[in-house]
Amino acid sequence: MDLLSDLKARGLFADCTDTEALTARLALRPLTLYCGFDPTADSLHVGNLVPLLALRRFQLAGHFPIALAGGATGMIGDPSGRSSERNLQNRDQVQHNIAAIKQQLARFLDFDTPTNPARLVDNADWTAPVSFLEFLRDVGKHFTVNWMIAKESVRARMEDRDAGISYTEFSYMLLQAFDFYHLRRELDCELQVGATDQWGNITAGIELCRRKLEATVWGLTFPLLTKSDGTKYGKSAAGAVWLDPRRTSPYRFYQFFMQAEDSDVLKLLRTLTFVPLDEIDALAAEVQSNPGARAAQKRLASELTRLVHGETACHDALRASEILFGGSLDGVTESAFAEIVGEVPTHQLAAEALSAGEGLALTEALVLSGLCTSKGQARKDIEGGGVSINNHRQTAVQRHLSAEDLQFGKWILLRKGKRSYAVLSVAAPH
Repeated sequence: MDLLSDLKARGLFADCTDTEALTARLALRPLTLYCGFDPTADSLHVGNLVPLLALRRFQLAGHFPIALAGGATGMIGDPSGRSSERNLQNRDQVQHNIAAIKQQLARFLDFDTPTNPARLVDNADWTAPVSFLEFLRDVGKHFTVNWMIAKESVRARMEDRDAGISYTEFSYMLLQAFDFYHLRRELDCELQVGATDQWGNITAGIELCRRKLEATVWGLTFPLLTKSDGTKYGKSAAGAVWLDPRRTSPYRFYQFFMQAEDSDVLKLLRTLTFVPLDEIDALAAEVQSNPGARAAQKRLASELTRLVHGETACHDALRASEILFGGSLDGVTESAFAEIVGEVPTHQLAAEALSAGEGLALTEALVLSGLCTSKGQARKDIEGGGVSINNHRQTAVQRHLSAEDLQFGKWILLRKGKRSYAVLSVAAPH
């Protein structure tokens, strides 16, 4: 199956400026393509995965991908897909975000392969030196206002009298067009890819390349990542699901995809992973015959967590998930246990509390942790078999906690019932 056919089979093909010509060009020899990522935050999010992984798919097929970090366009703000004006960021914010995003982009693309290495560029490098007058003469001259307002990203905002669109955001498509022109001229880039909301910006670049270079270039768009109900995918109850582990922990990232609905999980496997289509078909049969096993969700969560955060973080997230569903702590690593500490209520405890006398009474620990409202309630829960220390059930009301209960010398995991957890984090003695 050729690359475009695979994209279509995976539901990753929305539109192309000339599918037949692009198919022929891809078959002829490797080409250079690019996708832009504006630094609106200091991390990419799940919604960026489709175009980012598309660059990886093209590279695996032998082509030359360029990941563009928008140091210039990030100062302006893309109106595409927006119902209101973005808040402008200052230069320091943009540069901070660029530095963080560049590290994430490097996780997905191979910059060192001798055959078809990826490139990472910043459009501020060629946009910042151009004066306003030069830009108006060399770029703005090639576009009519009539042509620009016909684009969906602009027209939708202009029809909203309350929101409107500023001249700043109205000019955004010209800046992105300038990117395509520059990359075609300097790096022989022939293809720009992006989500469907980028169609107007992409076609502007194609028009500029045609007018100024008399060059043939193409545009290819992918469907926006949406749930079966039509809402955007990549949001959780706490907000966006980020690729930066400091914003969204690997455990939370893993759990987000574990919770995918059966109606969404197969589409996500096709669009966000490199799992072969015949294996996805086999998983589809499992979803039908045994949905409770959640085999497709497990494959999706592990594939994506491994891809975004690496093998070790994926293993730790999986172990943390097992433990928080009552699994044994046997063989758990410190990094895996640390995932738990970041996800359940954690309470500080002085080391002396475990070493003085018999140690800390379990009834008192349950109250300190917030799992029980009183010692009387704690006694009832222990006697009923509903309390565990490090996932070992406890039935002795007189049980005390000591340093021997510490995991990695600093944590004790308490559980009440099936799903209520807390960690006691023990500070080192002075």
